[in-house]
Amino acid sequence: MRSLDIGATGMLAQQTNVDVISNNIANMTTSGFKRGRAEFQDLIYQNIVRPGSTSSDAGTIVPSGLQLGLGVKVSSVYHLHEQGPLKVTDNPLDLAVTGDGYFQIELPSGDTAYTRSGSFQLSDTGEIVTTQGYRLLPGITIPTDAESITINQSGEVLVKLPGQIAMQNQGQIQLANFVNPGGLEGVGDTLFMETEASAAPVVGNPDSENFGPVRQGMVEGSNVNVVEEITNLITAQRAYEMNSKIISTSDDMLGTITQLR
Repeated sequence: MRSLDIGATGMLAQQTNVDVISNNIANMTTSGFKRGRAEFQDLIYQNIVRPGSTSSDAGTIVPSGLQLGLGVKVSSVYHLHEQGPLKVTDNPLDLAVTGDGYFQIELPSGDTAYTRSGSFQLSDTGEIVTTQGYRLLPGITIPTDAESITINQSGEVLVKLPGQIAMQNQGQIQLANFVNPGGLEGVGDTLFMETEASAAPVVGNPDSENFGPVRQGMVEGSNVNVVEEITNLITAQRAYEMNSKIISTSDDMLGTITQLR
């Protein structure tokens, strides 16, 4: 019976859906996290009578045919890169992008990763780094005797040094943008990697064309909507139960056949 296999594909698809929703809920307080959404596709159809085929020598055409679907599959898990809420921290090294753009991070391998999590700190050499110690690109070093750090909306890093009235420019933060952010590969630690689907990054200064401004003393929160995720979780659970009911019903029908005398 096809319904046994169809019900099984439905249960597997909803299990993956629950996995995605669970990951979203688990990261509801993760700075810069972008929620995922499972996308589904129906499986190949079995043509018993193909639509449009001729039904007689006179050339009459079957208007709809007879096609039986064979179930469902998860086609992709799409990352939704919509803006998350801003949280005020008053930490001078906490940065948030309002609009398009990703911070560029240098990995230990030398590759460049991209993130919306702007929770930065200073290394032992005074460089601006992530909480994992990865360097923000382009590299910016803060003098050890700096009295204050100011990062404006354009990404300029200004410091106040002892005995000086004017602020000293220590560097320029640059952002990267992508034609298809959904094609970025998530690698953990709220980092994304460039892929062929995302296309090559376009780099520019914050608060310029195609790039949002930088807000100092703020971090971008997760874009997970808890109410929406709980609703999706209930829907996935009910869909899982209904697919399991398909299997039990098909099994009862097979049992009825085996009991025929």
